[in-house]
Amino acid sequence: MSTLYSTRVTAIGGRSGTIRSDDGLLEMSLALPPALGGKGGATNPEQLFAAGYAACFENAVIHVTRNQAAKVRDNDITVVAEVGMAPNGSGGFALSVALDVAIAGIDQATAEAIVGQAHAVCPYSNAVKGNIDVAITVTTH
Repeated sequence: MSTLYSTRVTAIGGRSGTIRSDDGLLEMSLALPPALGGKGGATNPEQLFAAGYAACFENAVIHVTRNQAAKVRDNDITVVAEVGMAPNGSGGFALSVALDVAIAGIDQATAEAIVGQAHAVCPYSNAVKGNIDVAITVTTH
């Protein structure tokens, strides 16, 4: 399989450090959130994962409708991703994801079918399949 795109990000200092992409477009401080005993005040890996998954999933919805009668455009869809972290019972941690997908201009059954197709093609969905519980709700407006 040939790679369509790749990127590199360097993390220094763990959850209380910094991240920087090789092209310099992403450069941020990280902080442990207060819920995990930190002081907060900066982003964290779970927020970054939620942001990436939401944006990628939204684009997957748009992608699967390109050749369908019911096309979804950029302004027709909103995806809210919630990433949770909990102990896994083995001394480590596990993530969970909830995706709330709202699509305008189509009926509920069509929206659910499109979201199912998007879940099958989204790189994030494929990466976490079998590893992270992903709950998806679909609404139309």
